[in-house]
Amino acid sequence: MLENIQYPKDLRQLSIPEMELLAHELREFILETLSIKPGHLGANLGVVELTIALHHYYQTPADLLVWDVGHQAYPHKILTGRKDAFDTIRQQGGLAGFPERKESEYDTFGVGHSSTSISAILGMARASKLKNENRKHIAVIGDASITSGMAMEALNHLGDTDLDVTIILNDNSIGIDPSMGALKTHFAHLDQQRPNFFEHLGLHFIGTFDGHSFTELLKAFELADKINGPKIIHLKTIKGKGYEKAELDQVKWHAPGKFDKLTGELLSGNKQKTYQDVFGESMIELMQENRAMVAITPAMLTGSNLVQVREKFPDRVFDVGIAEQHSVTFAAGLVTQGIVPYVSIYSTFLQRAYDQVIHDVALQNLAVVFCIDRAGIVGSDGATHHGYFDISFLNSIPNLVVSSPRNETDFRNLLYTAQFTSRPFAIRYPKNAIDLSDKAYSPALMTIGKSETLSFGTQLAICSTGKLSSRILEIIRKNQLSEHIHLIDFAFIKPLDLDVLEQLKSFGYILTYEDGIMNGGFGEAIRKAMAALNYQGNVLTFGYPDSFILHATIEELEQQIGLDDESILLNIRQFLNA
Repeated sequence: MLENIQYPKDLRQLSIPEMELLAHELREFILETLSIKPGHLGANLGVVELTIALHHYYQTPADLLVWDVGHQAYPHKILTGRKDAFDTIRQQGGLAGFPERKESEYDTFGVGHSSTSISAILGMARASKLKNENRKHIAVIGDASITSGMAMEALNHLGDTDLDVTIILNDNSIGIDPSMGALKTHFAHLDQQRPNFFEHLGLHFIGTFDGHSFTELLKAFELADKINGPKIIHLKTIKGKGYEKAELDQVKWHAPGKFDKLTGELLSGNKQKTYQDVFGESMIELMQENRAMVAITPAMLTGSNLVQVREKFPDRVFDVGIAEQHSVTFAAGLVTQGIVPYVSIYSTFLQRAYDQVIHDVALQNLAVVFCIDRAGIVGSDGATHHGYFDISFLNSIPNLVVSSPRNETDFRNLLYTAQFTSRPFAIRYPKNAIDLSDKAYSPALMTIGKSETLSFGTQLAICSTGKLSSRILEIIRKNQLSEHIHLIDFAFIKPLDLDVLEQLKSFGYILTYEDGIMNGGFGEAIRKAMAALNYQGNVLTFGYPDSFILHATIEELEQQIGLDDESILLNIRQFLNA
């Protein structure tokens, strides 16, 4: 069946038995491909029937369809003209791992972060009404996305309109980790509660239906078509459906990497210790010593490596769901009562809580510790998930400390030091292996704003931060450049070590390196500080360009950007010669 399907028009004449056969083949195709080319598995296996039924029943792309979260849109991509390119997904130059407007007319909205679909489809429906266009508007929202504040705001607005919008709640009781919160309990009994939450908001409720039954799916769509105004269809689905191992361990099989399809063995190879590993270990140690310390994460318990921490301290680790803004202000409230909160949040998701960082934390000078995971480029998740704006947007906020560890010792010491400060404290770290210490660790307080000189050369000065400092030090040593290069690691991006910068005025060139966007970043802060010191030489910044970076491996992206080891060495040699 699948080989004869290129676009939705090819499946609109299929019978239910034929669609069932297609669903089986589509699952096998996804499993076969993702076992070799890693991507999001469980969520996509869970929406196979739903995707086929949607494109069978509705006249896409004339009818507008939005996916939320976008990581469940692989079957959609396969059925909308991209089947032959599916094995390029999340690879350099290939298909994006999320809906992408530039990629297909069927991708009506770019969706990487969760909970945007209802707002977007509401805007599209309002535009259709303004232009007197007759089309359907459907948003699929699942993997716990509907509990986010933005989704609630949109539902509140939608319920006060007469727009022809159909919201499909793909209810599988899990995001990446199991869903949490009061709404999860309410959703479990929606079909028994009348009126329910959605009806109180002014939406017509249609449900509950089996999201893996074509008969029930088509019946639900037909019922929705007979109702004027906004409505919500409640579907129950199983994440990982059709692959027993993914059904039994839905967290592990969300995005498992390479695997053996038959045995279920993961083929990720030798795993190096990462910043995330050190974070989890350190949090257990610190929370054992400091009973006032708690950890908070917005739905990233596993990714942030807080699972074992919660097992150890079940009353002091809080997964607040997909609610980044709430996580930050919740932490601020805790600080006012003497609690020490560590908010573990991906850099890309911290962007969603920028106002709360300013208004609720920094303005009141509350000592929230931000553990900013996945800083820098993250690889194949692409533009929506790279975390390279945080230095720039945090640098501009008063009262805030911004730091980045280059190795295990620095990271542990930053985490240790942060609990004793009386101001907001941000620690940013990448999705990478960490340089390990060869000595037994003993906690040490770091002096805020103090840098460390790693190489005492006389010809060229380099200022760097984070893991890049370790990489540059290795480049210098490997190429026997120590006597030429004066390398300074800035564990603290804000405040900067002005005393050490004063000592660089004799150098003709200062190079700066950062794993963030250069606009408003670390390098610009160095340049501004050197200008204030009346430096007469040249400061040249190296980092991420003023553009959105697409998906590829971290190594491929570093080469594109010019932050791979070879490019860094060429820069060093060029300015040594200069």
